[in-house]
Amino acid sequence: MASWIQYCIVCPLVFLGGFVDAVAGGGGLISLPAYLIAGLPVHMSIGTNKISSAMGTTVTTVKFWREGYIKPRLCLLCAVFALIGSAVGANLALLVDDKVFRIILLFVLPLTAVYVFRSKAIGAAGKDPLPAGKTTAIACALALGIGVYDGFYGPGTGTFLLLLLTGLAHMSLHDAAGTTKVINLSTNIAALVTYLVNGQVWLPLGLTAGLFGIAGNYLGARSFTAKGSKIVKPLIGVVLGVFFVRVVYETFFAF
Repeated sequence: MASWIQYCIVCPLVFLGGFVDAVAGGGGLISLPAYLIAGLPVHMSIGTNKISSAMGTTVTTVKFWREGYIKPRLCLLCAVFALIGSAVGANLALLVDDKVFRIILLFVLPLTAVYVFRSKAIGAAGKDPLPAGKTTAIACALALGIGVYDGFYGPGTGTFLLLLLTGLAHMSLHDAAGTTKVINLSTNIAALVTYLVNGQVWLPLGLTAGLFGIAGNYLGARSFTAKGSKIVKPLIGVVLGVFFVRVVYETFFAF
């Protein structure tokens, strides 16, 4: 059973992750470290984070559906490939020992930080559209690859997808955003089922944190301004820094 201290650490950070995700994407870069900073084992953290992620993504996906950003046929095909990729990634993650996973994170975290601080906002102007068949093929391939990543680790999935769908598949920003949410929801569900079956999900903490994540998404969407996105990178940087120090300590100094 999670202690009240773990709830006090996880819930505010998941709320912050939801707020950041609504403002500029990348909320998972805060929400997953929240569970690890609170002391949950790596696999339990990833599995439990899938609940709060799936809850927030479901709300956003419904919103995008109502606004017409989701193309049913394309998104359904992408969802199938994403489900397959995510299940594969989650099963691969479960095969990796907890300490080995932390060592992997020591390399992943600095690369993530470099990406966050060097990335630029996605432009509203799209590229010339590709033939429908080519767009579908590229989108499905991306869904499969990103699905593996999301099932294995996850943070940054939405941002990566937006960049790839607009850059490689030449999708408009609205279509890419809608497709991203469907793929993201699919990968979260597939990974969550895998972690649930293997007993790596803390349901009470995940469900509670999920409510905070939804609240953060809602508030972030309502209070977004052009200046609001400027606070995102420093916030992510602070959380990643704290997370990195904790991983170093637990990997090399904790006994």
